[in-house]
Amino acid sequence: MLRNEELLLSLLNSAPVIEGTPTDRLQGETGRNVARSWGGTGSASELAGLRRARQALQAVIRGDDGGAVGELAGILDDAVQTPRVTPDGVAWELQVPDDDRLAAGAVLAWSGVIAEFPGRLRACANHECTQFLVDHSRPGTAKWCSMAVCGNRMKARTHARRSRV
Repeated sequence: MLRNEELLLSLLNSAPVIEGTPTDRLQGETGRNVARSWGGTGSASELAGLRRARQALQAVIRGDDGGAVGELAGILDDAVQTPRVTPDGVAWELQVPDDDRLAAGAVLAWSGVIAEFPGRLRACANHECTQFLVDHSRPGTAKWCSMAVCGNRMKARTHARRSRV
């Protein structure tokens, strides 16, 4: 099972644009394998729930709510968290139907990430990119999902624009 932040970013970034073409890693056999690698069942119902959660989470993070908060609440309708005391402290166990576990876990992960890192979960500043990041930089000014890809492209464009003037 993935940690909260890993699950959230994996889900949010599961529909990248590759060389200008939108892709979806939560479709077909690839999607089943991805869901299983995250600890899920890989069922068609689970994949549909994950796509629904991804779309709503992306909308909320981008500030385009349009009912997305209600959609996230619906994903958690049947979820129950039960505390269990362990020698390491309290562990919370998520009780939800198997096919809904990953989607509910992703919504809970989103809530945990925005509580732990307020204002640091954001979409990549490259408008051609569909990826998301959690900014762990000290000043909290990270803009791009990847400095090597989007950061480099955006800086090169800015440089080219300045050079033309």
